[in-house]
Amino acid sequence: MSSNTVTNPTAKEQLPARESVCHECDLLVAVPALQEGEQALCPQCGNVLAHLPNNPRVGPPVFALTSIIMLMCANVLPFLAINAQGMVNSMSLFEAASVLFSEEYRVLSVLVFLCMQLLPLCCLGLVCYLYLGFRLRRRPPPLAASATRWLFLLLPWSMVEVFLVGVLISLIKIASLAQISVGSGFWCFCVFSLSYLKSMLYLDKGWMWEQIRGPMPEIPLLLEGQNALAQGVTHCHGCDGILLADAVRCPRCQSVVHTRIPHSIEYCVALLITSCILYIPANLLPIMVTESLGTNIYSTILAGVILLWNMGSYPIAIVIFVASVLVPIAKILALFWLCYTVRKGEVHHRRGRTRLYRLTEFVGRWSMVDVFVVAILVALIRMGKLMSIYPGAAAMAFAGVVVVTMIAAMLFDPRLIWDRRPR
Repeated sequence: MSSNTVTNPTAKEQLPARESVCHECDLLVAVPALQEGEQALCPQCGNVLAHLPNNPRVGPPVFALTSIIMLMCANVLPFLAINAQGMVNSMSLFEAASVLFSEEYRVLSVLVFLCMQLLPLCCLGLVCYLYLGFRLRRRPPPLAASATRWLFLLLPWSMVEVFLVGVLISLIKIASLAQISVGSGFWCFCVFSLSYLKSMLYLDKGWMWEQIRGPMPEIPLLLEGQNALAQGVTHCHGCDGILLADAVRCPRCQSVVHTRIPHSIEYCVALLITSCILYIPANLLPIMVTESLGTNIYSTILAGVILLWNMGSYPIAIVIFVASVLVPIAKILALFWLCYTVRKGEVHHRRGRTRLYRLTEFVGRWSMVDVFVVAILVALIRMGKLMSIYPGAAAMAFAGVVVVTMIAAMLFDPRLIWDRRPR
C-alpha cells in the first residue's frame, strides 16, 4: 500500500504482516497479517501489539458523529433536577463545570470541563477528520500526521466513562435526601458515552500511520524473539514503527526517538513523592461542605464512604472507597515498588511486574470519580440556606493526586523491567 492512496473502501481490510517491537518489554516480534476482528499479542508480556477491528473505516466516523450529536443534545436538554420540600433546582451538563468556576475553584472547573467535554470533543473531531478523509478522499487528509499525534496525546485525559459513573453515584447519594428527576439530557449523555467508547476502541496507531505515511522502511538482519535494543533498533512511540536506535527523529511521524525514556525512574519517583504530599490534605481536609438550615457539615472522603455505608448503599460505598482511597494508595505503592525493583536490577517476575504496571496505568484515571461527584452535587444542590453544597479544599488536592500519578505512570518506562536478563 502506498503512502498516498488507500484500497477500495468496500473491500475487506487487512493489516499486512510486519515486524513490531513491543513497547512494554522491547521484544522484536514478527506480527502476521491481521484480518478484520483480529489482534496480535506479545508472546513475552501479553501486550497488544496491533489490532484491526471490524469495518475499520466505517465504524469510527459513524460512532464519532453519533457521539458529537448526543453531546450537543446533552448540553442543550435538561440533565438532572431535584425537588426537596417543594424547592426545585435543575442543572445542565455544562453547569457541572461552570458552577465550580463561579465558586472560585477555577482550576478545578477547567479540569472537569476538559476531561468530560472539551478533550473528548477534540478527540471525536479528530477521528471524524481523519477517517472521513480515509474513506471519502481516498487519501490522507491534509495535516493528517499532526491530527493523529494530537489524537493519541489527548486520548488518555478524556474521562467520559468516569464522569458517567460519577453521575450514577451522585444520584444514589441524593436519592435519600430529595426526589430526583432525570432529564433527557442525561440519556443523551449515556448514549454519548457508549458511542464515544465504541469509536475509541476502533483506533489502532499502527494501522492509522499505514494509511497516512505507508509502512516503515525495512531493516534487514533482525532476529525475531530477541531484544530489540540489543540488535540496534527501537520502537517509535509516535507511530509504532521500528527504526535504528541511533535515530534522532522518526522518519514517518517526526517524533523524537528515545530508546528509553530519559531519567524515567527519577521523574517517576519525584512525581510519586509529590502525590504523597498532596494525598495528605486530600484525605484530611473536607472534600465538600454541606450547608443545611444555616449549619455547615464538612465531609471528607472517608466520611462520605461511611455515610453511604450507613445509608445501606454498600456497593456504591465500596466503589467510592476503592476508587478514592485504595486505588491512589495502591498505585503509588505499586509504582514505588516497580521503580525500586528496576533500580535494584531485579530479574524475577518480570511478566507479573509488567502486568502490574499495565493495571496501574489503567485504573489511575478512575480515581477522578470522586471529583466528578463533587462537581455534580455542587451544581445540582443549590437551594440557599435550606440545602447547598460547596466544594472543599480537598477537591483540588485530590484532583492533583490523580493527575500527578497519571503522569508518573506515563513517565515510567516498563522496558526497564526487561533490560537486565536472568543468567
